[in-house]
Amino acid sequence: MMAVAVLGGAAPGAVAAASYDGQSLHGTALFSVKATNNAAAQAFTTGNSRITRVSAYVASGAATGQITAQIRRNKADGASSIASRTINLASLGGAGAGWLEFPVDAAVTPGATYYLHLQATTTENKPIAWYGTVSSVPGSLTSWNYDKTYWGGWHAYASRLAFYVEPTGSERCGETEQCYVPTTALAARTSGLLGNLSSTEAVLPAFAVGASYVGGSNVLRLPSGRWRYLPAGARTSVVVPANDPGALSQIAESERWLAAGTIPGTTDTQRGAARRALLSMRALLQPNGASAAAWSPPWEYSWPRDGAFVATAFAATGHDEEAYRILQYDARTQRADGTWEARTKLDGSGPPDARPWQLDSNGWVPWATWQWYRAAPAADRNARLNALYPMVRKAADRSAASLGSNGLPPASPDYWELPTGTTNIGTAAPLLAGLNAAADLAGLLGQDADRAKWTAAAQKLSTAIARYFAPLGYPRTIDGDHGRDSAAAFMAPPFNEAPADLPAALVSTYRALLLPNGGLVPGNDPDAPWGSYAWTASTGFFALAWAQLGDTSRADAVLDWVLAKRNELGEFPETVNGAGNPSSVAPLGWTDALAVMTLRARQGTPLPTPPLR
Repeated sequence: MMAVAVLGGAAPGAVAAASYDGQSLHGTALFSVKATNNAAAQAFTTGNSRITRVSAYVASGAATGQITAQIRRNKADGASSIASRTINLASLGGAGAGWLEFPVDAAVTPGATYYLHLQATTTENKPIAWYGTVSSVPGSLTSWNYDKTYWGGWHAYASRLAFYVEPTGSERCGETEQCYVPTTALAARTSGLLGNLSSTEAVLPAFAVGASYVGGSNVLRLPSGRWRYLPAGARTSVVVPANDPGALSQIAESERWLAAGTIPGTTDTQRGAARRALLSMRALLQPNGASAAAWSPPWEYSWPRDGAFVATAFAATGHDEEAYRILQYDARTQRADGTWEARTKLDGSGPPDARPWQLDSNGWVPWATWQWYRAAPAADRNARLNALYPMVRKAADRSAASLGSNGLPPASPDYWELPTGTTNIGTAAPLLAGLNAAADLAGLLGQDADRAKWTAAAQKLSTAIARYFAPLGYPRTIDGDHGRDSAAAFMAPPFNEAPADLPAALVSTYRALLLPNGGLVPGNDPDAPWGSYAWTASTGFFALAWAQLGDTSRADAVLDWVLAKRNELGEFPETVNGAGNPSSVAPLGWTDALAVMTLRARQGTPLPTPPLR
């Protein structure tokens, strides 16, 4: 392959003598290649004596069928083919577009003229086209369009098709330009993460196809066999040969970190999912303790709620430093009145907008602090808890003070980040968990007045939940006008000791929220915006609740669905669309944490639950 024909904008005019075997430009759908009336060919010469791979930029509206590439001596004569390879569209994931590489094996004469011939077959009435450029390309050879209906046969064109013969280095797809990407993959904004503990970079769906992580790391093996990673101190990834020393060093460090903790799961699939979730949560964790929800601009913020789950998952798997760092960030970003902003910029400088704050954080952060303490090394955990205790005190005092004469907190935006007119279970249940957790921590530190105060508040709130939510099956709001809510699972361990009537309510809530794709919407409020999209976190709430309650058959069924919806890199997406494909962003730290916690419970080591007082 000529060295000057490089993907992504190399000057196509600088062509070696007697060699035209690559063209990167692909802005226009030039020719249909659907049999039997259509095909296309590009004349080429090469300095190689053997060809093992050819590539063409193809877009297919058809999801089924096949595409065949041939190297021919005569463009019009199939019998002159010296190499042929057929690829099924279904094996590519269906309809899509991008560089399509065909492995072949052909001995050729350097400098001789050959033809790269493309033709596709499908029963669908959908286009399949070879893309290229209509611009003049100095030194290029003729391209040919076979259109039986229009031209009656072959017709020469000055336009040039996008192709490579024996592509090497960055000419291989998946490095600077995408391999063939099925349309279904583009439902997601991101597909994975690269990270070096100081910077993070998203792997876009177009570059996840055919790629895989190397071992227990965030180093990506590309379809070309080369590796992409984010070097230490860098903010932008690089592509390096396989076994590059810098990449190997990063892989070794990641695997040492995993080995220093535990990886839950009883099968290879489960342990692989847990390993990937842990690495992704680590890549989303910033040096200052901010835990990004995901790595796409609308998600590149730290939510106290999401961070609480991530801190708990880290603590439960032996990664104490990461868990404590998140809690320290919470302490620094707590507001003077004991509450938190809905989310903060990752540098901790404050909220990115005027989104209303949410009271549930006052429950989640003390609960996560309690979970960290229960898992922390005993030698110094009391001293470190003392450093966090002012945060816990301000949060729990605000929670207790928020309870009205009916024992319930006020209406506040819940984890949907939407307001409700009356108290919602997505706020009440976390506050109960947080008050019980804070009371227990106060007792551990000998803060008896705090313990008594928060115990009384927890009793008051627990009684009110039993009075107002329980008779309705723990719906979203106490007025019963906003349907069922997956936050009913927050009344189960490891958040709260389950009331006697909760198991039945969980079953009925799950059935009410179940979609045809097998996942759950967060709630079935008539005004809910979810549509046909299942949310992996809301679905995961039930896997965790049932695993913690010992209802293993239900837990496993839900867990298996969540595990099956990981993307091609093994990452958990935020949502799954109506067609059953990962969508929105992947990975989502909240779902990562839920998966780790659930796998730990199914392994026989459920997380502890703050005692109900």
